[in-house]
Amino acid sequence: MNEDSPLVNAQKRLIDAIPFRHMTAEPCALSQAVGRVLYEDVLCAMDSPPYHRAIAEGFVVNTADTAAASEEAPVTFAIAGEVKPGDEACPPINNGQGLRVATGSLLPDGAVSVVRMWDCTLGEGNFTITRPFAPRFFVEDKGCDIKQGDVLLSAGATLTPMDLGLAAAQGLSELSVARRPKVAVFSSGDEVIPHTEPLRPGAIRDSNSVMLAAAVLQAGGIAEFYGIMRDDFDHFLAEAGRAVKHADMLLISGGTAVGGTDFIADLVRALGELIVDGVPMRSGKPLIMGIARDKPIICVAGHPPEALRGFRLFGSAALNRLLGRQAGVPEDIQ
Repeated sequence: MNEDSPLVNAQKRLIDAIPFRHMTAEPCALSQAVGRVLYEDVLCAMDSPPYHRAIAEGFVVNTADTAAASEEAPVTFAIAGEVKPGDEACPPINNGQGLRVATGSLLPDGAVSVVRMWDCTLGEGNFTITRPFAPRFFVEDKGCDIKQGDVLLSAGATLTPMDLGLAAAQGLSELSVARRPKVAVFSSGDEVIPHTEPLRPGAIRDSNSVMLAAAVLQAGGIAEFYGIMRDDFDHFLAEAGRAVKHADMLLISGGTAVGGTDFIADLVRALGELIVDGVPMRSGKPLIMGIARDKPIICVAGHPPEALRGFRLFGSAALNRLLGRQAGVPEDIQ
């Protein structure tokens, strides 16, 4: 996207006015944390994997014992025991001997190698190889994935199932996540009626409140419907003022121009500071943004497709900022 475009400039003005990571932290059980925004870095409490382990079924041997093996001079090892997954230690490996291992078996330090089952020929109590093996062949060393003290999960990440698996592997039962922002949703217009009412001539059912509430939920917020506002400035201002006290963000659809006046722009000015008064782009005039008490006010068109587009371009960006989410500026949706 062109960084100098009117849309991007408007998004940046809005984002710069919103306090970053404005939501407080709250604990969240791993089972409920998918899709939540991580509040602070999670450091690795232990090396992963936590011990050296085999990554294939076969036999662990001293590497030096394999050096002379060839097709012309095979080397045979006695099977001296077994290291099962879950065993707490690997017995000493004597020269000329191998220990049977499975994927996940604990292995020692030093120059040892795993001879995979398909790399050898089994006999009665022994196995034979016909080539040398490199040190630590098919050995996954302790801490090769991540070291103790390294950042396991970064603040601002939207938690995925994989992230939660990593946290569980560290023995964690919960994570600190950003509280979901409460978004006060308003529909507006004298012609707008609840979507459950019978349609009458000249009326329009309110589909925006349902659609935008779902979009808020999808973007990580909690929608609270504050009703359909008539074209009555004083009443609308009183209800919006009540919402500013209790919600973390206001989302208004429709009502951007009433009787030739900038109804919603004036409303935003009365509540706080007007940041964006229209965007020079397709259907951009109804896009009005402001801030009051450090809380964004996002005003979008009444036409449902443009209302959703406006939310995705500005509402999602505002929620990302409040949550401290790692995310770029949403691009235009044609």
